[in-house]
Amino acid sequence: MRIVVLDGYVLNPGDLSWDSLEELGDVVVHGRTPADQIVERSQGAEILLTNKTPLRAETLAKLPDLKYIGVLATGYDVVDVEAAKRQGIIVTNVPAYGNESVAQFVFALLLELCSRVGLHSESVRQGDWSRSPEFSYWRTPLVELSGKTIGIVGLGRIGRRAAQLADAFGMKVIAAGRPGSAIASSVSGTVDSGNYAEPSAPAGQSGIASDNDAPFIRRVDLATLLRESDVVSLHCPLTADTEGMIGREALALMKPTAFLVNTARGKLIAEADLAAALNEGRIGGAALDVLSAEPPSSDNPLLTARNCMITPHIAWASLEARTRLLGIAVDNVARFLSGSSVNVVNG
Repeated sequence: MRIVVLDGYVLNPGDLSWDSLEELGDVVVHGRTPADQIVERSQGAEILLTNKTPLRAETLAKLPDLKYIGVLATGYDVVDVEAAKRQGIIVTNVPAYGNESVAQFVFALLLELCSRVGLHSESVRQGDWSRSPEFSYWRTPLVELSGKTIGIVGLGRIGRRAAQLADAFGMKVIAAGRPGSAIASSVSGTVDSGNYAEPSAPAGQSGIASDNDAPFIRRVDLATLLRESDVVSLHCPLTADTEGMIGREALALMKPTAFLVNTARGKLIAEADLAAALNEGRIGGAALDVLSAEPPSSDNPLLTARNCMITPHIAWASLEARTRLLGIAVDNVARFLSGSSVNVVNG
């Protein structure tokens, strides 16, 4: 059984082991694969594993031996799943491996917006405290989260976990469905688990529990959420309805002091509109772990926007989360080989 990993470096830069995968077949691991080498490296493989290396219909048509594609992520838009299905190729993903890490990272970003620990630490290292006539100083306004309102857009596994952390901080929690969902246009309504998927989660895998386990969450429509929230945190998938959902009109509804946090998908935000809102002081700040293009072009307006923090898509990347991801991915392959495939996204 020939197994090829097309882009294994980001998942495993050397601190994990491929041994469990190598027990399942003849494994070749490439750190990354340029587009013009995808077909060559995949020839003869019955199993391909990919993270961000695209597998489009024209590529799949050149791989007659291929029987299985394992996506090393939750989102699987790098694969033409319908073309794979027509060729009899099973495609799987890895859901729910990073719930804790991503929710934690939401608050790492938010706390940095509120307290600017990094900025103040660097100020001290540069000698500002030693030269200060006062025992204490601060370079930016400091914000207390307790009593503030956080709006969660998309209440899947990660969104719900972020809501629980917000409750622990003493925040008021409101939530709205993503655009295009049944609940998005109503102030109240019956929860439909399909409306609250974390980024690119397969249908039916949203993981939402009963509202009874989170009575502190108040459901509102999206416009109300934008108007009332001191913090807006995005946790919804990228769809035709959600692309650019945070644009000029949405930003105009937000408080001038509000923070925007995005750990979901970059294209949920109209980046030029957000940069303008930040530069003009129409919202308080933004913290983003994702952008519309990754890596970003040097002229992305958010790179120079006022009060905008950007991290390089690392909310998922804790050692613990990557260990779970690799373990689930290998188990997906093993289950496929045994004839009992799981986490299939094109079944």
